[in-house]
Amino acid sequence: MNPHLDPLLAERCCLMVIDPQERLMQAIHKADRVTRNTALLVRCFQTMKLPVIATTQYKKGLGPFVPELAELLAATPCPDKLEFNALANPAVRAELDRLPKKVDTLILTGAEAHICVYQTACGALRAGYRTWVTSDAVSSRDKKNAKAALQRLALLGAEVGPSEMVIYELLQRAGSPAFKAMLPHLK
Repeated sequence: MNPHLDPLLAERCCLMVIDPQERLMQAIHKADRVTRNTALLVRCFQTMKLPVIATTQYKKGLGPFVPELAELLAATPCPDKLEFNALANPAVRAELDRLPKKVDTLILTGAEAHICVYQTACGALRAGYRTWVTSDAVSSRDKKNAKAALQRLALLGAEVGPSEMVIYELLQRAGSPAFKAMLPHLK
């Protein structure tokens, strides 16, 4: 059976928000789209009380999160890293190790798609995680690099799809309290 056909199960998922920092995002292709869809995913995970981990890349140089995400992520664990593969950072690994053992799926958003997102996704795949990369919540400075990263990640076994696909798969049905809470953000 194809494991890509298995639906996302909320209790097995963690959202990883990779480096949506002010100085970096100023140069990112479609940064507003990445920020908007990342915020949607963060809201969904928070509404469903699912784990979220965020990272910054050399915060001293690239600055804090973009303002649209800073408040949403204020209570989120956020290791600063120098590694492009977030899973190679000991503080990130420690955060992942704190998650319930049933969490085996990482959903990735952020920048840059062909560097930190790509290397983190490869690290997650190597570590045995089911790895989802949200195609409309990642990007790079050059859109060709983002497209190439998503294509390569799909070939390597990551699942690639839009944020709403992830959100609706996690919600599973209309009418639930989580669905009702998310509906205003999805319109």
